Amino acid sequence: MLTASNIYIRYGDRVLFNHVNVVIRNKDKVGLVGRNGAGKSTLLKIMANEITPMEGSVTRPSDTTFALLHQEIEIDQAKEVLEESMTAFSDLQALNHKIDQINVEISERTDYESESYMALLDQFSDLNEKYVLMGGDNAEGEAVKVLKGLGFQEKDFHRKISEFSGGWQMRVVLAKMLLRKPDYLLLDEPTNHLDIESIIWLEKFLKGYPGAIIIISHDQEFLDNCTKRIIEIELGKIQDHSGNYSQYVIQKEDRRQKQIASFENQQRVIAQKERTITRFMAKASKTRMAQSMKKQLDKMERVEIDQQDTSGMNIRFPPAPRSGEIAIEAINVSKAYGALEVLDNISLKVERKDRIAFVGQNGQGKTTLAKILINKLEHTSGEVNLGFNISVGYYAQNQAETLDRKKTLLQTMEDHSPPEMRTKLRNILGAFLFSGEDAEKKVSVLSGGERARLALACMLLRPFNLLVLDEPTNHLDIISKEILKSALKKYDGTLILVSHDRHFLAGLTDKTIEFRDKQLFEYLGDVNYFLEKRELDSLRAVEQSAKKPKTQKPNKPLNSSHAPSHKTLTRKIESLERKISTLEKQIKQLENSMAEEGFYTKEDSGGVLEEYNAKKDELTSLYERWEYYHEQLELQSKIQ
Repeated sequence: MLTASNIYIRYGDRVLFNHVNVVIRNKDKVGLVGRNGAGKSTLLKIMANEITPMEGSVTRPSDTTFALLHQEIEIDQAKEVLEESMTAFSDLQALNHKIDQINVEISERTDYESESYMALLDQFSDLNEKYVLMGGDNAEGEAVKVLKGLGFQEKDFHRKISEFSGGWQMRVVLAKMLLRKPDYLLLDEPTNHLDIESIIWLEKFLKGYPGAIIIISHDQEFLDNCTKRIIEIELGKIQDHSGNYSQYVIQKEDRRQKQIASFENQQRVIAQKERTITRFMAKASKTRMAQSMKKQLDKMERVEIDQQDTSGMNIRFPPAPRSGEIAIEAINVSKAYGALEVLDNISLKVERKDRIAFVGQNGQGKTTLAKILINKLEHTSGEVNLGFNISVGYYAQNQAETLDRKKTLLQTMEDHSPPEMRTKLRNILGAFLFSGEDAEKKVSVLSGGERARLALACMLLRPFNLLVLDEPTNHLDIISKEILKSALKKYDGTLILVSHDRHFLAGLTDKTIEFRDKQLFEYLGDVNYFLEKRELDSLRAVEQSAKKPKTQKPNKPLNSSHAPSHKTLTRKIESLERKISTLEKQIKQLENSMAEEGFYTKEDSGGVLEEYNAKKDELTSLYERWEYYHEQLELQSKIQ
């Protein structure tokens, strides 16, 4: 059992941990959650003995092993993938080396009858038996299985690690940790560099893991599938919850509602007693009784409501400069990486103020096309034209990792700032939750989420009318995702968004383009409309499956698409209005149920909340489509 007792850490005037206590049992499956910068990574490093707290101590069983997956990569770049992965079995390799040495000695000796020779044979037999019991015969097979689970192919096993991107190098580091099977496995954002197939494989691996696991992740579904306990860090304190992430959300809200009810009830009692005391104090005969009541009131243990960290980024995209009607046009574009063809003769027209989501399996070309459209990547053939007066804002998947780690936050902002914005940089940093002395911090000390916030702040220093975001929610906590989503809804330019986060995408775009079989398929609605048409439950299903949709309207390849008729649009609008009316009634019924006393204590409250949120997202999607079809109808009327 690992015990962290009375942990206290302060950075400047900010208390990160205010004498907190944590106990991790030897088979716990724990999710560690909290806002970006709350101290999650720091707590993992304290548990792994990499950071010493100012006060407090950590007790670790002497016979147990620990492994911590960092966001920073430390790996031998000169080794091959399989070779480096096999270093996880260092004890086995040392044992095998000893067996080889004894084998050589046995082959060279001739004193077959001597006691020392017989002792050597016994030692050789014992070591061989130990080697087999430790799994020595299966070590390479285990390494191959884990590497394949994390997305490597056999042709990759003998490639140098230096040939791979940082994300793939992180997978090798993760593979070594999983193969080592430590008693305490500490994982800091393990899914950030994994595709959906690898995430699902990792979930299955962790479910059967024999030791304790502590995971930092902002992927709610991953936490639901891998954890049975949630530890939340907020404002220097720790709250412990049994159950997975979804259950924690319900428990937290339930606890807060009970605290509020208890607080309000106590305030009524206090107010009543204070009135009685005031009335009694006015009468000489009852002064002593009033003083006694006052002492009792002073001793009353006051109910407190847990403080919540409600701070949030203040994101406001600059007004988009006026552009031409066509933002970008791609005509018969193909892209191949050597013999691997990713896009085959695709065409796409993006009009001013279009809001488009790119979805589909990994490797189907979403990021590739996003880069091609804004001239960040050359295409193999075809033509790409940026529209009149187009200015591009681009956020790459690894944008936060491209920041110079040796520079301060203020220096980083200055590097990205036009001269006229220099006087406003500290205020902008403050809007992104970097206040006061934070401006002089080095980028290297920031958490992954804080670096993501800084990268977003840098992007907003210049106005643009075409915004291309590739997985912008990586590293962001749940509240920050919502703030970014709200800001994007108010952005008045053209938007192209690559994401696998269904909740983030819901209601944010009016077109969804699926990348499949080297082609593009357009859906005139947001992600929920797209999934409905594809008859799939989630974007995970999209990324796992190459299943062809049963319905080919309106999702034909873009090259053969045509505008729907006036009659078709009218029929679609009427159908949507009926659905909207029905859905609004259902939502009202759910709201009435949620308003009932004791709702959050009911067993099915979690399911009701989930249904309510899903229907709210669906309603947003329906309204988006209703507005879009009305615009198309008005446009046709003007043309006619």
